[in-house]
Amino acid sequence: MINISEVIETNKMIEQENFDVRTITMGINLLDCATSDLDQLCQNIYNKITRLAKDLVKTGEDISKEYGVPIVNKRISITPIALVGGSACKTTDDYVKIAKTLDKCAKELGVNFLGGYSAIVSKGMSKSDELLIRSIPQAMAQTDFICSSVNVGSTKTGINMDAVRLLGEIIKDTAEATKDNGSLGCAKLVVLCNAPDDNPFMAGAFHGVSEADAVVSVGVSGPGVVKYALEQVKGESFEVLCETIKRTAFKITRVGQLVAKEASRRLNIPFGIIDLSLAPTPAIGDSVADILELIGLERAGAPGTTAALALLNDQVKKGGIMASSYVGGLSGAFIPVSEDQGMINAVEAGALTIEKLEAMTCVCSVGLDMIAIPGDTAATTISGVIADEAAIGMVNQKTTAVRIIPVVGMKVGDTVDFGGLLGYAPIMPVNQFSCSDFVNRVGRIPAPIHSFKN
Repeated sequence: MINISEVIETNKMIEQENFDVRTITMGINLLDCATSDLDQLCQNIYNKITRLAKDLVKTGEDISKEYGVPIVNKRISITPIALVGGSACKTTDDYVKIAKTLDKCAKELGVNFLGGYSAIVSKGMSKSDELLIRSIPQAMAQTDFICSSVNVGSTKTGINMDAVRLLGEIIKDTAEATKDNGSLGCAKLVVLCNAPDDNPFMAGAFHGVSEADAVVSVGVSGPGVVKYALEQVKGESFEVLCETIKRTAFKITRVGQLVAKEASRRLNIPFGIIDLSLAPTPAIGDSVADILELIGLERAGAPGTTAALALLNDQVKKGGIMASSYVGGLSGAFIPVSEDQGMINAVEAGALTIEKLEAMTCVCSVGLDMIAIPGDTAATTISGVIADEAAIGMVNQKTTAVRIIPVVGMKVGDTVDFGGLLGYAPIMPVNQFSCSDFVNRVGRIPAPIHSFKN
């Protein structure tokens, strides 16, 4: 039984160590909204989302006040819209109309983001999938709170290289469509492999078809708490280091479990999962890179970084999984560049490159995240980066992703400021050798041999 005394224990974490519950995310199934009439579809979507989530923001604020736990974001995830809009949408403009309806819902409800402007195309693209993907640049340019994701591969199906090639072009088009705002649209678009059905974190959140009609999930955070705990055992053995991370992850997750169960009770919506991921912010001291440096690295990116991150990720999961009845989503450690001051410092010091970040993604929660690159980077190069990350996910049976931002008009050495939790990022160099002949092959990369387990 969780009680208030367990929250009181965390006062110090909240007041001094940047601890927060990063998000309460309500997942909503929209399959029953489907119809061949576009106007009616938009109305059905609006009615269901506003009905189920009308009290989401207030509930989060009430729980935060009563328990003294900061809840940073209140979010909504929905069924991938390519599945919902297939009968009604005949053009990209039709999908953009749905995006505007979703944005209207987000604004009226006061949520921070709404995710699920998405398509699942790991084995092939339907006409509906392709229309939605081609609509992404305008959808991101004409909305404020909508996040988009496309799953292009999985361990069971391989990698859909036709979708990978198309998304290199779409990311470039999205950057151009939002160039007056630092190409910000690309920060709301992520390309995934092995996307989970229950991820509460943006931009990759969507409500999977395996989920109930509606669920409440929570993403906890606490890099600052882990950092403080490790400062107390600096120089100790690996055993002490691991035990400290596990105990800290347990405490953080217990607070998330309390918030999730309380939100579920008040909203009368089933509890989904707790996502354990250590999600950094631009705030000083709230950094995964700082944790890696406390473990013993001069800078994140130095030799040993991948091993240190593997250790951190594993201990977070071992500690957190004992503290919640249902753990899901991504659950580990995010390594975004723009959202982590320590990562930014490492890039600026020359310690951290895209290639090293790619190696790190083999052992952490997700992938190449919030990386700003020169605006003139070729679409095929972006597709090659996506293919590399998808291959890591496919072969290692884990989720990987790419959220990369070719900032129009900027070059290596420049800095782009996205503001808020998205932070700022130095423009990072990208390998200039071409992969266009590889990317322009048609078809898909087959699933690895170890995927055949039926």
